[in-house]
Amino acid sequence: MASKQVALSLYRRSLKLSLSWCVRRDIWRQHAVQIRHLFELNRHVSDPRIIRDLLADTEAVLEKWKHPDHYLPPTAPGGSKYERNVPPPILTPPPHIPGL
Repeated sequence: MASKQVALSLYRRSLKLSLSWCVRRDIWRQHAVQIRHLFELNRHVSDPRIIRDLLADTEAVLEKWKHPDHYLPPTAPGGSKYERNVPPPILTPPPHIPGL
């Protein structure tokens, strides 16, 4: 995978990880801006060895800060409201019996 794709993947993972630690969006937005700033600082690095080290360091930081009980939206699979009010299956009506 190209280093640009890896960096984008790490950026997305870091945003999702920070959302697990801070669920309130108004507070999380400040963390997201800080994360974006950290990624932007190294945007113009072109040496492959330095890029590899930066990506490895970022992986290590994400592993260190991994949340033990990450946030799931309530209606997502595994969430607290997932399939709580499942609509009943649509069945064909029973045949009409004359005389009843």
